Amino acid sequence: MTRNDALTILHEYVKNPNLKKHMLAVEAAMRAYAEKFGGDPEEWGIVGLLHDFDWEIHPTLDDHPVKGQPILAERGVPEHLRHAILAHAPRTGVKPETPMEKALFACDEISGFIVAVALMTPNKKLADVTVESIEKKLKRKDFAAKVNRQEIDDSIQLLGLPRNEHLQNVLTAMQGIHENLGL
Repeated sequence: MTRNDALTILHEYVKNPNLKKHMLAVEAAMRAYAEKFGGDPEEWGIVGLLHDFDWEIHPTLDDHPVKGQPILAERGVPEHLRHAILAHAPRTGVKPETPMEKALFACDEISGFIVAVALMTPNKKLADVTVESIEKKLKRKDFAAKVNRQEIDDSIQLLGLPRNEHLQNVLTAMQGIHENLGL
């Protein structure tokens, strides 16, 4: 499985440009965490690219990401990568245990939140976002109200890094691909 293979799956199943951008953001964060934790950036990036590939065909929490698993298996995605994708949604009963699984769980929800913070800056740019601005918005329950703050807190604790370090890691990774994200 290569990045190009994963991109083929992504483009086949994901039509929403914002969802594609989300998956690129998570890919960038996962690659950064692979380097931090001594993992394979290609594999970790593939997990980031594919973690929500089935959302448009199975857009309920009961179905996603479980029902997409057979498609990934048929397309040659290795079992340990499919397992990590299941673990990013603990409601599946698969708990994040490996560093890759913990990182995916920790990067998913916060990456979308960081995009929301960027969109509220005057220039709508990731360059204008800081860890402090993310923290400030996280405290406001009316801001991006659908974002599960408890899941963010739980995932950061599971990852085992200080909160501000995790926020900085994800923000920096996303800033590194800001052109691809349009931010």
